[in-house]
Amino acid sequence: MSYEPPTPPAELPTDIVNTLNGYSPDQLQHVARYAEELAEHKAREARLEEESEDDEIDERPDDLPDDVPSKATITIKEINDNRYYYWQWREGDRVKSKYKSPVNPDE
Repeated sequence: MSYEPPTPPAELPTDIVNTLNGYSPDQLQHVARYAEELAEHKAREARLEEESEDDEIDERPDDLPDDVPSKATITIKEINDNRYYYWQWREGDRVKSKYKSPVNPDE
């Protein structure tokens, strides 16, 4: 690890860089975790929105619960260093989730 501070990406606004430079290491870890989760959430929402625009609905998977719509997709969430599969779908402006199963560690 270098003793020099990292160079911020050119795409990052200066005011954000200045704000982050004033944070403690603990605060930066929290910001990093939140930013990663937010990026995943926004990417998932964009994907769900794109998928919901498709008029063609595939056959209903055999393991899809009755209370989960056929347009649902499977997403992996990490909770306390454990990974789980969740069914996820959009209802209006909200993204809904339902637990499916743990992720096999061999996958």
